[in-house]
Amino acid sequence: MSNILIIKHGSLGDIAQASGAIQDISENHKNDQIYLLTTKSYLDLFKKNPFIHTVILDKRLPRYNLIYLYFLMRELKKHNFLKVFDLQNSSRTNFYKHILFPKADKIVWSSSITTLPSSNKKDEFDKISVLERFDHQLKESGLNTSNTLKPDFSWAATDISEIKNFYNFDKYILLFPFCSPHLTIKKWPHYNKLIELILNKYGDQYKILTAPGPSEINDAKNINALALLDNGKALDISQLTYLIKNSSFVIANDTGPAHIAAHVGAKGLTLFGKHTTAYKVSIERENFKAIEVSDLDNLSSEKVFERLSNFLF
Repeated sequence: MSNILIIKHGSLGDIAQASGAIQDISENHKNDQIYLLTTKSYLDLFKKNPFIHTVILDKRLPRYNLIYLYFLMRELKKHNFLKVFDLQNSSRTNFYKHILFPKADKIVWSSSITTLPSSNKKDEFDKISVLERFDHQLKESGLNTSNTLKPDFSWAATDISEIKNFYNFDKYILLFPFCSPHLTIKKWPHYNKLIELILNKYGDQYKILTAPGPSEINDAKNINALALLDNGKALDISQLTYLIKNSSFVIANDTGPAHIAAHVGAKGLTLFGKHTTAYKVSIERENFKAIEVSDLDNLSSEKVFERLSNFLF
């Protein structure tokens, strides 16, 4: 039995997308111990993943913090990893490679760099979709892939029946009108108009909910929907996953919850402006689709409502 390391630091949407690749790595190494290196935000979450045996914390302190770097590298080296699968593919993780396995090929250290097609430059390769890149990376490293292109994030869900009973709702439409303050280009501004259209047609048939993150609770007060909290606090990722998975429909900006919805089989829509494409971030699934426009300000609530209505009936 050997030790295998997977590196995945974040972000939330990327964690959901990597679920299939992690499953394939585990299933190709059934007799080995699977370790995963991640950040504090996802440490407890990954401990629930059935395809991972041990989770290691990377505090991601500055690289010039040589004391921290020394102890992290010592921790990793003591496990004598046979193979490393870098699913983060960042400059930081490439830096780790130069310390741990400076001469390793794609069989020992699998990354987008070590498996880069000979006909492509890195910036060209990065133009293909996230899941296709993962699939290429694992195949080039000698793995059979059957889950990478169809990740299932359902393993992350934790039952929230008590919270649902407290708020007394059953069927619900879930909205994610928020985004990071530095990514306002992703934000669609017409959620309240959409809510009016939903209420006018469906009345109390569906509860309309939001699930704000810790920094979004105040912003949720500007949305005419029930902000779901757990004793005044934002739901954790596992609670959020359950809420998304069991919804009637999800409408979201291009954020982490949208990627969760895509990879737990939820019905829904995500709204894209010119910042990227649905193809590149691998978000469209059988039940989860995208509306892509050049300017989100000009995407009408009527058009989004029409797509929602077509899904529901």
